[in-house]
Amino acid sequence: MIDYHALMSRAFPIVEHTYTAKDTILYALGLGLGTDPLNPSHLRAVYERAEGFGALPAMVNVIGYPGFWAMEPDTGLTWQKILHGEQSLTLHAPLPAEGTLLGKTRITGIVDKGADKGALIYSTREITDKATGSLIATVESTSFARGDGGFGGSDDAVRPVHTMPAGDPQTYHDFKTPEGAALVYRLSGDMNPLHADPEVARQAGFERPILHGLCSLGVASWSITEALAGGDFSRLKHLQLRFSSPVYPGETIRTEIWRDGDDYSFRARVVERDVVVLNNGLARLG
Repeated sequence: MIDYHALMSRAFPIVEHTYTAKDTILYALGLGLGTDPLNPSHLRAVYERAEGFGALPAMVNVIGYPGFWAMEPDTGLTWQKILHGEQSLTLHAPLPAEGTLLGKTRITGIVDKGADKGALIYSTREITDKATGSLIATVESTSFARGDGGFGGSDDAVRPVHTMPAGDPQTYHDFKTPEGAALVYRLSGDMNPLHADPEVARQAGFERPILHGLCSLGVASWSITEALAGGDFSRLKHLQLRFSSPVYPGETIRTEIWRDGDDYSFRARVVERDVVVLNNGLARLG
């Protein structure tokens, strides 16, 4: 059972993460970029000598990550029933194509939804440059601990999600994910067998291995800059969303976008099944 005060004060070690241009390219290949090798928008993410080459902003999700800490016995969590509910990222400075960064994670809130409704766990990770100490990015996550409600409650409140506008999207961008996308994306850090082992996927209730949620997020973030920024992915400064359904590798992710003042609302759906997989999305460009 969750001990609210112990979990809120849990100390996470600072994670030192050194990566090279090769790792930056591997991350982009994991999203499926490179399937159109003559397209400059693909090349600037997967070829180190391409004009505008750099790290995709969504790569901050895999930098300085403390691992699946919920599996550790002293957390009191039923880790087998935890789902990734929401994710956000904010870039305070451009993400270097290579370097050594530090990731510092902390729990920022826990909501008891009830014995039969689970709990929400909010966490924040700040990513800084080791050499200069400058803040590069802030990454926030919401985990839905389905088996851990009823621990006694707390004063923490459920944080609101972005409200989607009414009406049809103003534009959209389609991207067909490769059949082997999950097998490549996992090499950037998430080695959960759910994304590679057909038997594990079946035991979890899926017909075959599913794509990582953060891979779908990466595709949507790239699609937004393709649709709105002429392919200049460095202009993405903030993105937040809720995960609503899994994607199978090989499916087409359609990112639907609305202009909302200086912000952009978005969601993503799988074209082949007409299922919304990412929802309540908000993006800001610089």
